[in-house]
Amino acid sequence: MCGFSGMLLYEPMWKKAEYQSTLAKMNQVLQHRGPDSNNIWFDEIKGVGLGHCRLAIRDLSPSGDQPMISSCKRYVIAYNGEIYSHKEIAQDLNANGRRLRSSSDTEVILEACAEWGVGNAVQRFVGMFAFALYDRQENELYLVRDRLGIKPLYWGEVNNKLMFGSELKALRQIPGWQPRIDRDAVSSFMRHNYIPAPFSIYKDIYKLEPGMILKVSDSGSVSITRYWDLVGIAAENIVNRDQYDEQSALLELEAVLIDSVSRRMVSDVPVGALLSGGIDSSLVTALLTEQSEQKIHTFTIGFENKDFNEAQYAKLIAKHLGTEHTELYAKSEHAMDLITKIPYYYDEPFADSSQLPTLLLSKLTREHVKVVLSGDGGDELFAGYNRYTNGLTMWNQAMIAPYSVRELLAKCLAKSPATLWDIIGKILPSYILKPQLGLKVHKFANAILTSDPDAMYRKMISHWDPPDDIVFGANEHKAMLWDPSIKTKFPDFLDRMQLLDTLTYLPDDILTKVDRASMSVALEARVPLLDHRLVELAWRLPPDMKFRQGQGKWALRQLLYKRVPKELIDRPKMGFGVPFYQWIRGPLRDWSESLLAKKRLDEQGLLVSAPIIDKWQRHLGGENWGYPLWNVLMLQAWLDENKDIVI
Repeated sequence: MCGFSGMLLYEPMWKKAEYQSTLAKMNQVLQHRGPDSNNIWFDEIKGVGLGHCRLAIRDLSPSGDQPMISSCKRYVIAYNGEIYSHKEIAQDLNANGRRLRSSSDTEVILEACAEWGVGNAVQRFVGMFAFALYDRQENELYLVRDRLGIKPLYWGEVNNKLMFGSELKALRQIPGWQPRIDRDAVSSFMRHNYIPAPFSIYKDIYKLEPGMILKVSDSGSVSITRYWDLVGIAAENIVNRDQYDEQSALLELEAVLIDSVSRRMVSDVPVGALLSGGIDSSLVTALLTEQSEQKIHTFTIGFENKDFNEAQYAKLIAKHLGTEHTELYAKSEHAMDLITKIPYYYDEPFADSSQLPTLLLSKLTREHVKVVLSGDGGDELFAGYNRYTNGLTMWNQAMIAPYSVRELLAKCLAKSPATLWDIIGKILPSYILKPQLGLKVHKFANAILTSDPDAMYRKMISHWDPPDDIVFGANEHKAMLWDPSIKTKFPDFLDRMQLLDTLTYLPDDILTKVDRASMSVALEARVPLLDHRLVELAWRLPPDMKFRQGQGKWALRQLLYKRVPKELIDRPKMGFGVPFYQWIRGPLRDWSESLLAKKRLDEQGLLVSAPIIDKWQRHLGGENWGYPLWNVLMLQAWLDENKDIVI
C-alpha cells in the first residue's frame, strides 16, 4: 500500500522548481501511507507530474520504487494497492517478450497496460488498487480504481489543471486553489455519516467511483467509463440462482475463499489478522491459520461496556485456532487522544464512530506486523446486518397494520426512554439478547411510518432526515438510493438492501474507515471477502444460503462450523462500535459542548442550530441521540482543522 498524487496542467507554464516543490509537498502530507521511500516524476514540457510514497510489501528493494517507467519508456505509473493475480500475469508478459526486472506487482500492472491497453489489462487484475498511468506518447492520463472501492482516489479540475491523489490533503498542496465547501455534500453527510461518491466535501472535487476508468485525452477532454458493473452482474446472476445445488455451491464457495485468503498471504513481510470474534473475521482467520506455516498473530479491541465487547469471544476463538493473540481494551481516554487526529486522517467529515476503535486497533497491530487480513464485506454479501432482519420483519409484519395504528405505536415507542429499552435488552434471554435495544426501538419507531420498503430502508440508515432542514442553502445529492431502476431490476427487498449497501455504505463508509485508519500507521489491510470473484459468486447463490430462518450468513456459518465450535460463534451480532453516546455526555462532554454551542453554529451559518441544540439537551436528559450528534461533532471538528475553507 502506498499514497500517490499528481497533476496535469492543460496549459503547461510551470518551471522545474514549481513541479519539484509542489510534488514534494504532496508527497510529504501522504508520508504516513508510505514511509519507506518517496519519489517524484514530472515532464515540464507536457505539464504532468506524479508523486509517490511507498510502503514496501513486495520486492523491498529500490527496483519496486515509484513512479515507475515501463520497459518501452512509453508509460509512467504511480499506484496504491496489491494485485494478487500478478504471478499469472507476469508469466504471460514474459511469454510475450516483456522481461520483468523485479518481483513487484507495480511493474506487472505497468507492463500489462503497455502490452494490452488499460481496459484489457484491468480485467485481469485480482486485488485492490488505484493508480495513475500516463501515456507519454499520446499525452493521455488514466486514473483507475478497483472494482469494490477498496482503495481511494480523488480528482478534480481546478484553475485549468486536473489534480488527483489518494487523499484530499495532497490536492490541498497545489498552489492557487481555494477550497470551497459543497453544502449539498454536507447535507448528504448529515443523512449518512459519510459523503457518498462521487462527491467530496469540496466543490469541483470528486471521488472516482469503484470500477471506473477516467481518461484525460491530449485535448484535455475527460471521459469516465465503467469496466466492472456490479448492478449488471448481480441482475444477471440472480436469474438462475435458485437452480444452484446447495452442496456444490458450498464447495465452490469454500474453494474460492481458500484461494482468496491464500493469495492475500503473499508478502515479503509478516502477515496477521484482525479478529473481532464475529463470523467474518473468524472464518478469515481460520482459513489463514490452515494455510500458514507460521503462527498467525491476531488482534482485537475490547470494551469495558458489555454491550460493545466481543473481545472475550475473540480470545476464545484465538485460543481454539492457536494464534498468538493481542488485545487492547479501549477507554474514553483513548478516544480523547484520537479525536483531534480524526479530521487530519479522514480529510473530510466522517462520522462512523467505529473509526475510533479502528484507529486504535490499527496502531496496536502495526506494532507487530505490516500486513493484516480483515473480514470486511461479509455483512453486505451474505446478509449479515441487523437492519436486514429488522427491515424484513418490519415490512412483512408491522406494515400489515393500518397507518393510524402504526402512527400510534411509533409515538408510544418514540416517547419511551431509550435507557428503559436498554435495561429490558439486558435482561432478555441470551439467545435473543439485543445490545443497544433502545436505539434499535427508536429507529424502528421512525421507520414504520413509511409507505414503501425502500423509504423504510432509507429511514433505517439515516441520521438526520430530511437533512436539508438542518443545512442552510442545501439540496442533498440523491443518487443510487433513490434510483427507481434498482427496484425494477431487483424486486426482492433483501437483494436491494444488500446491493445498495455494497454500492454505497461499503466503499464510502466501511472501506474508507479501514483505509484511513490502517494507513495512518502505514499498515496494509487486505480484505479477502471482497475478492471480486467471490462477490460475483455470492450473487449466484440461492437467497436462503445467505439469509435463512431470520439469520444471515448461513453459508459462511456452515464453513466456519467445520473449523470453530458453534458455541463460540452463535450469538447476537454486536457490530464494531464504541459507547460514544455515553462518552459525549460524560468524559467528552466539555469537548462536545464547545463544538455544539449555539453561538458557534449561528456564526458559521452552515447548520441550523435549533434542532441540534434540542437533540443535545434531550441526549443529556437520557435519550440517545448519539448518531446524529456525532455527525455534527465530526463536522465541527473538521472545520476546526480546516479554518481556511470557504463555507
